Amino acid sequence: MDTQNHLRIGLPSKGRLCDVATDLLTQAGLQFRRQSRGLFARVSGLPIDLIFLRTDDIPTLCAEGAIDMGITGSDLVEEAGADIQLRMKLGVGRCRLAVCVPDDSSAKSASDLDTKRIATSFPSITERYLAGHDAEAHLVSLTGSVEVMIQLGVADAIVDLVETGSTLAANRLRILGEIGSYETVLIQNDHCRDQVTADRVVRRLEGVVIARDYSLLEYNIQRTKLSEAEKITPGFDSPTINALEDQAWCSVRVMVKRKEVIDAMEKLEILGASAIFETMLSNCRL
Repeated sequence: MDTQNHLRIGLPSKGRLCDVATDLLTQAGLQFRRQSRGLFARVSGLPIDLIFLRTDDIPTLCAEGAIDMGITGSDLVEEAGADIQLRMKLGVGRCRLAVCVPDDSSAKSASDLDTKRIATSFPSITERYLAGHDAEAHLVSLTGSVEVMIQLGVADAIVDLVETGSTLAANRLRILGEIGSYETVLIQNDHCRDQVTADRVVRRLEGVVIARDYSLLEYNIQRTKLSEAEKITPGFDSPTINALEDQAWCSVRVMVKRKEVIDAMEKLEILGASAIFETMLSNCRL
């Protein structure tokens, strides 16, 4: 079989992002089996080859054409300065990149870090950020954890990814300024081997990502109160209304953002709705 024209997708080879990417592709119907620590896998029934790579190499390898698409962090895309297309945000791995200093530091803004030492895994982003604040620092580029570098005497400040802030608190650090917000993304280059298959992958992943944000809510409501119920649950486009044996009542099926479901159920119950229940979605096409 000629595989030269197969779509090549780069995935993180290990770590949490590897698990996230594998789970997304599996839910999107891309079935594959990876040998233990193997670097290659073939998708069953589709002309797609998966290549497992270092996460921070994926933007560059995509831009250079070694792979057609890739799943990686938008922070790594920006750091690499890669010439690629952002096909979609995947709704996972959200974090912030922030400048952090010791709790007892006198620094009030990024401009106060001029001539200071800053440890980071994102030297390009950090340099651009500091330039925007008229500061020029000595950057200590590292590939591992940087939060302990101040305690080790290596740096006066750090630039690192922040999720909950618990790690900062444990190391007696505070955020001086936020550089940006990032998440896991699907990228593609301009010379894709198989654009038709690439578009199919995007549509499948969109179905999974949207489904994770919504639930299907079903309930019965008196027809006289239907317009009020529709204001509570307007739906993605509009709700589906079905007649019941009792003509004074109807059944409603509607998509509701998952974070709004509980609030909507409470309001519907107060309105007089009955048989209200939520169904979790795993995939959809809208």
